[in-house]
Amino acid sequence: MAPPVTERGLKSVVWQKIKATVFDDCKKEGEWKIMLLDDFTTKLLASCCKMTDLLAEGITVVENIYKNREPVRQMKALYFLSPTSKSVDCFLRDFASKSENKYKAAYIYFTDFCPDSLFNKIKASCSKSIRRCKEINISFIPLESQVYTLDVPDAFYYCYSPDPSNANGKDAVMEAMAEQIVTVCATLDENPGVRYKSKPLDNASKLAQLVEKKLENYYKIDEKSLIKGKTHSQLIIIDRGFDPVSTVLHELTFQAMAYDLLPIENDTYKYKTDGKEKEAILEEDDDLWVRIRHRHIAVVLEEIPKLMKEISSTKKATEGKTSLSALTQLMKKMPHFRKQITKQVVHLNLAEDCMSKFKPNIEKLCKSEQDLALGTDAEGQKVKDSMRVLLPVLLNKSHDNYDKIRAILLYIFSINGTTEENLDRLIQNVRIENESDMIRNWSYLGVPIVPPSQQNKPLRKDRSTEETFQLSRWTPFIKDILEDAIDNRLDSKEWPYCSQCPAVWNGSGAVSCAFKKKFTLKNETRWYQRGRQTIRDS
Repeated sequence: MAPPVTERGLKSVVWQKIKATVFDDCKKEGEWKIMLLDDFTTKLLASCCKMTDLLAEGITVVENIYKNREPVRQMKALYFLSPTSKSVDCFLRDFASKSENKYKAAYIYFTDFCPDSLFNKIKASCSKSIRRCKEINISFIPLESQVYTLDVPDAFYYCYSPDPSNANGKDAVMEAMAEQIVTVCATLDENPGVRYKSKPLDNASKLAQLVEKKLENYYKIDEKSLIKGKTHSQLIIIDRGFDPVSTVLHELTFQAMAYDLLPIENDTYKYKTDGKEKEAILEEDDDLWVRIRHRHIAVVLEEIPKLMKEISSTKKATEGKTSLSALTQLMKKMPHFRKQITKQVVHLNLAEDCMSKFKPNIEKLCKSEQDLALGTDAEGQKVKDSMRVLLPVLLNKSHDNYDKIRAILLYIFSINGTTEENLDRLIQNVRIENESDMIRNWSYLGVPIVPPSQQNKPLRKDRSTEETFQLSRWTPFIKDILEDAIDNRLDSKEWPYCSQCPAVWNGSGAVSCAFKKKFTLKNETRWYQRGRQTIRDS
């Protein structure tokens, strides 16, 4: 079964909600079901549970709804789908007619609000075969205990494309993302104060206003039939162009460094040990990974060997005892030792692979990057001429074009934009004409590229007294923002709320809570749930 909330944070919260609203809702003692998923819900379930969890909930087989399947007419099917035309059409084909139905009956659970057009299509086609039809409001994927994604690959293009013909696509993407963000809040049982960065673009403002409106609508008709007042949490929405420096710098914390420098795909790390190729999944179930992934690489390189020595010494101490009980304990602990050592070998290999990329080129590059980002060197002396810092990087033949582009961007960010003439000269000297869009396109994100901005760069907190590694002196801007938000020191003009909120937002609890009458249907019962009122057929 999935571990408790305290162990895996958001992942566990999502799994517990799916378990309660889907599996517990349709479970019958001794009854097994087939489960049908689309691409989105496959990713969603894979992120928060394992097949053993599904077996415990009475699921025998999990299948992709888009693929051809043999009918299993003696079994009921549980459909967990995103409310799209493609997924609904696949479902309807499974119940085209009574004689051709693939399954005995269907339980349908949608991740989010199902549009009326699709809902009515289902109702008109095969309502007699359906035992449940509900919207559970989980339309996001928890990647880590405190990280989630909306999984909308086209969002970046539509939100920042300069092509005016994409305006309708942008509005549709914004609406969809707002709905998804509301499901995050609903899953966490929060009705946050929504804030946004007011300039330079209006994307954050538009999305924030949509989220606020949909939150208001959602909590008017929530599952408990309560009008939920604003809770003490804050939802801060920012544009991708906010703090471009942090996205370009080489980050030296373990996870960020590994994903930047090594060919890790789908969280799968490939490595060699004892001459054999092996694979390891970097996931939350790996306690050691969770413990060290956000630590600096220098700390990781010290910690892993220490842990291996601890396990080795514990193992030797146990092996030294020859009593029957000691041998029994050793037999029990051996798989645990083996598993621990395997994990540590994986992460030691990962750390060493990172360092093999870092030492030859990236180490020197990091010093220049930090000087450009901060405008000061490691001794705290102000950088008088950013070009003097940049040129050695561009002239170094061991740096590839990608790293040189990163350095050019940091240079431009440091001087708050440059002239067309200067940019052309840099592009020509480095011979990156074919990749120049990687620099110029930042302007679509509201970042000054050409010409120089007349506005001053935002002031940063003084962190000169904080202990840092020399090659990791930069602190992401978002840390300043979050600290100010917690201390209630964010400028309300620069970071306005979308709704009326208390002057002091100090985490003291919910602002208000009012009740409304519960909605019921006296004359009719149905097989579906709409607007989060549970309605069941007789």
